[in-house]
Amino acid sequence: MTTTTDLVSYEDALASYDPVMGLEVHVELGTKTKMFCGCSTALGQGANTQTCPTCLGLPGALPVMNKTGVESAIKIGLALNCEIAEWCRFARKNYFYPDMPKNFQTSQYDEPIAFNGYLDVQLEDGETFRVEIERAHMEEDTGKSTHVGGATGRIHGAQHSLLDYNRAGIPLIEIVTKPIVGAGDRAPEVAKAYVRELRELIKALGVSEARMEMGQMRCDVNLSLMPKGSEKFGTRSETKNVNSLRSVERAARYEIQRHAAVLSGGGTVIQETRHFHEDTGSTTSGRVKEEAEDYRYFPEPDLVPVAPSREWVEELRAALPELPLVRRTRLLAEWGISATDMQAILNAGALEPIVATIDAGADAASARKWWMGELARSANESGTPLDELAITPAQVARVTELVSKGDLNDKLARQVIEGVLAGEGTPDEVVDKRGLKVVSDEGALTTAVEEAIAGNPAIADKIRGGKVAAAGALVGAVMKATRGQADAARVKELILEKLGVSEG
Repeated sequence: MTTTTDLVSYEDALASYDPVMGLEVHVELGTKTKMFCGCSTALGQGANTQTCPTCLGLPGALPVMNKTGVESAIKIGLALNCEIAEWCRFARKNYFYPDMPKNFQTSQYDEPIAFNGYLDVQLEDGETFRVEIERAHMEEDTGKSTHVGGATGRIHGAQHSLLDYNRAGIPLIEIVTKPIVGAGDRAPEVAKAYVRELRELIKALGVSEARMEMGQMRCDVNLSLMPKGSEKFGTRSETKNVNSLRSVERAARYEIQRHAAVLSGGGTVIQETRHFHEDTGSTTSGRVKEEAEDYRYFPEPDLVPVAPSREWVEELRAALPELPLVRRTRLLAEWGISATDMQAILNAGALEPIVATIDAGADAASARKWWMGELARSANESGTPLDELAITPAQVARVTELVSKGDLNDKLARQVIEGVLAGEGTPDEVVDKRGLKVVSDEGALTTAVEEAIAGNPAIADKIRGGKVAAAGALVGAVMKATRGQADAARVKELILEKLGVSEG
């Protein structure tokens, strides 16, 4: 049960204390097999159907390292500007927990594959903040526990627990920051921006889909407070397995307020793990946090050391794709938009659809207009992520082509998009089925213009008298008569021609 905790206001907390953060992000790699055995990593399979003696920790079973997992770790390290170890080892991290069938996790301790790096992240106002990386190390995931019978879904109060070891042994990379200081009141925003930038980087590398809602990427938020003017870090809490960008920001903010309340009241912050609650944005106590010595680390005797050659590392470096921040900076210049515009595109999840639409032949302005306008509205109304709408970038590009050719105006284009989203076919099929092409027959347009003038003599006289703005009413009449399928600019030209009036 979630209990009520006293908090101080965020402003009061920051008036007295400086936050210090440490972010630990676990990324499930998208390898076909597990880190130390040949079991499949495919999702959605029956419980305990993707296991073997090795990932079940049975006596006598020996691990074999996954080369793709090591390669992915090196790529991540390089993209994070890390040094890559010339020689490193795995270790056994010993602890008992039901989802660890071996009673130890194969991980890296004092010899990580990558270390001493940094990641520059952009905040919403365009400011860049550098987050320094302590290490990125390889390890394996644990199994999944399902606690049955309790009110919270957690082990406390449950009647029994079910264990699925399909996930046990899936390769993980844990990326650990150095203490993040100096962010001040923007610390929660920095945390969110860092995890977002890291997710985009991981996706760009192609080493994981990094879908937080599916547990492929999750963040532990470590937070402590220092009294203003002090340089001594406070006692930290660790909010575990936060699985959305918004929740990372909310967890950091909540813990700042909670820590400040404890310290301001003369209390002592307990070093512990915390659980984040999506419904309330609060955290509750988990367990007292272990120190490294509690895990009794020692080198894994069944695995050889990892010693990537410098030639291999440089080959991987040369093959890295354009990284997200560099790419966004390039696109921002190419598209001629502001940092605020780019941030809005990122917040809407529209960057990849826009780029794909441009690649399919649309100009950048048109691609942005439709994805950030009509399509974003449809996504919001339906509660569907923008990139999961039932329309492809190629189809959006075709709509922009029809507009540029004069076959559609914006009003008709919106109807075409509506039809595609409704499953009525391709843009061309929707145009044919709904009869949506712009009326381009000059004879038909001329007739409609003459009828509008004849039906509105007072307005026609105003236009003849020099009030050209009044032509808008006649344009509206023609558009109504043609069911919106005329080119409004051409209609206005014809009206002025018929009335003997020039635009200037």
